[in-house]
Amino acid sequence: MNKPPLLLLLGGMFSLIIALGIGRFAYTPILPIMQQDLSFSTTAAGYIASSNYAGYLVGAVLTAVLPLKKHRTFLLRFHLILSIFTTIFMGLTNSLILWNIFRFLSGFASAFVMILASGIVLDKLASINKTLWSGLFFSGVGIGIFLSSILIPILNDSFQWEGTWIGLAALSVFLMFFVWIWLKDTTLNDKKKEVRDVVIPTPPMKWLPWLTIAYGLEGLGYIVTGTFIVSIAESSPSFHSDATLVWLVAGLAAIPSCTLWTVLATKWGYIKSLILAMGLQAIGIMIPVVWVTQTGVIISGLLFGATFIGITSLASTLGQQMNPAKSSRIIGILTAVYAIGQLIGPSLAGFMFSVAHSFNVALMGAAGVVLLGACLLLNGIKFEKKVNNLPS
Repeated sequence: MNKPPLLLLLGGMFSLIIALGIGRFAYTPILPIMQQDLSFSTTAAGYIASSNYAGYLVGAVLTAVLPLKKHRTFLLRFHLILSIFTTIFMGLTNSLILWNIFRFLSGFASAFVMILASGIVLDKLASINKTLWSGLFFSGVGIGIFLSSILIPILNDSFQWEGTWIGLAALSVFLMFFVWIWLKDTTLNDKKKEVRDVVIPTPPMKWLPWLTIAYGLEGLGYIVTGTFIVSIAESSPSFHSDATLVWLVAGLAAIPSCTLWTVLATKWGYIKSLILAMGLQAIGIMIPVVWVTQTGVIISGLLFGATFIGITSLASTLGQQMNPAKSSRIIGILTAVYAIGQLIGPSLAGFMFSVAHSFNVALMGAAGVVLLGACLLLNGIKFEKKVNNLPS
């Protein structure tokens, strides 16, 4: 018996909360707490972050080449469990080597969860003409970031950084119960949808390398803020509040962002919307360099949250629509290149910090590569037509 679409959607959102909002991104606000207690370097912190993104890269490549269609529910559950265990184990050791291993496995699991849950939920939404609901699904990442930013200070006050990881894992176990009963792949039993409910004007396949390079530069640039924004706030003498406030703001901004960017893209064009999102993100990355105040850092977090998941949603949808018959291959290529950028970014930023004793050089470089990526997309605007002029 098929689950009601709303329950399936909620199950998908909860899976993103577990594997991405917590499993993948909780490291950002917990990092300064761990560094304060254990005094390991920012370079080491960057390597740990890069281990996570290396795992994400391996997972993304495997999901693109392995035949997963018939086993999506089982594989999704397995990798959610793996994600939860890696979150628990982060709080059970203070070994840098083991942290790198656990973060690698966490990244590996998060790639499988992201792609499998996306496939199950988005295929179902397409089959019932609810494609625009996809923004609600992707909001799970923002909700996870928001929840973790609230819980981390509370858990740290009572249980220190070790108990913070374990407490977040306990929340994940609770959410996993609902994922288990609500998120099941029923698309194999659905009748194939013959007409798409949303028509997206797209450039020809020969334009794909431009999108791929731009998306790789986005992965390289955004992740510097995504890894170190709380540490930047923590080290700023003008930041007088708890630094996790920045992560809370980023999570709040991320929750509605995919829906808003999707609505804008259907009215204005996906390429134009992608360029705007990357331009705003580049500005947000630069703000802590030129506006060194608490307000500046908070606005940086706001712009980060409002764009990073939206950019992923826009780029993935655009890639899929360029060749629907080979959508899995195209999204796999985009995800892999994006993951390569993520892998390089934190280690490079950590090295720059060790040399300059400041994040400014890394932030300027990150803003520059994201802006370059946006510029590479400009030649795609000529391929877009106004959606309102297309036949329904």
